[in-house]
Amino acid sequence: MQRVIVFLVVCIFSVQFLQGQEKSKIRARDLGIPFDGLPGKYNAITDVPGVEVGYKTLISGTGKLIRGKGPVRTGVTIILPRGKTDSEYSVGYFIFNGNGDVTGIPFIHDYGKNKGPIGLTNTYSVGVTRDAIGEWCFNHFSLTDHHDFRFGLPIVGETFDGGLNDINGLHVKKNDVFEAINQSKSGEIEEGNVGGGTGMVCYWFKGGTGTASRIVIIGEKKYTLGVIVQANFGYRSHLMIRGLPVGKLFSDTLMPEVKQDGSIIVIVGTDAPLNSLQLNLIAKRATLGIARTGTTGSSGSGDIFVAFSTQNLENNGGVYTAKTIDEKSLNRIFDATVESTEEAIINALVAAEDMEGINGNFIHQIPHGKLSQYFLDYNNFLKKLNLNIK
Repeated sequence: MQRVIVFLVVCIFSVQFLQGQEKSKIRARDLGIPFDGLPGKYNAITDVPGVEVGYKTLISGTGKLIRGKGPVRTGVTIILPRGKTDSEYSVGYFIFNGNGDVTGIPFIHDYGKNKGPIGLTNTYSVGVTRDAIGEWCFNHFSLTDHHDFRFGLPIVGETFDGGLNDINGLHVKKNDVFEAINQSKSGEIEEGNVGGGTGMVCYWFKGGTGTASRIVIIGEKKYTLGVIVQANFGYRSHLMIRGLPVGKLFSDTLMPEVKQDGSIIVIVGTDAPLNSLQLNLIAKRATLGIARTGTTGSSGSGDIFVAFSTQNLENNGGVYTAKTIDEKSLNRIFDATVESTEEAIINALVAAEDMEGINGNFIHQIPHGKLSQYFLDYNNFLKKLNLNIK
């Protein structure tokens, strides 16, 4: 009887909470899910000073797939590491599983820097997104009408949304990318079915865009690290949330008719001074954050991670000066990367909503009520053990 009363209280709370969250979607912490570390003000990559994010979401049509007409469930996400400027930033990367694509990797590999927006979209819209980013940069910052190679190698990542979207219809256009760039902003940003994450599926629940951040103290200085993910990966049975086998709890319910491998792109940003070699190590740690959510990394998943620092490069008359934190202090950055990546993925799952796509394919949102109840029981169990879990 006591359990029934507790469940009713949770349901009443959930209804009241949802009524107050019409403008702002609930996030994982709102369901009582505990995470490690101290988040920034918005618990988003935009907590990193100067970083902006913009979206263009394309949703139209229902019913049978007609190539070129729809249904359309896609979009583009833009990350501006140093705002709407042409300032350089240091970059690193890591490829956990290469069944996917992120443009600009060879230049990052050899030179460890870039400038301008980073884009995330669907697999078949990488080209138009890349071209549009280059054109936008050229139009805003070029010093000549002839050529300007500074903007020729944009970073654009992809995941496949063809289970819900008319991906062969190539619905993302240059103007969509321009709009996402021009509307980018700092502060609170949307999650779930937005931007490049619009048509994505994660652990066979509705997935998409998620973000999180952590405050890192090194010496007397405070830095911020943030992550944004485009989550489109994982098998239901593998899903773990804070160590609980949540996927197995939903193993026989709310299963999609179309089940497929997917991918995840992780973008890590920080204002900590890091060089490209250190950023490679940071990008590599995103793998551990993903693993915390249960995946073992399938062969069909394109898992590619990019990390940037906004506070490293200064060009003084052709000579770069750079500051970097010491090796031992990297461990705190590693922790923040793992924690933020894990939470960003769960935030994507929680924020995403039910979606019907091509040919009536339907993907369910992860059930908030049941998830909240599981973690209420879990947190009560930890209290009985006198464990101080935040």
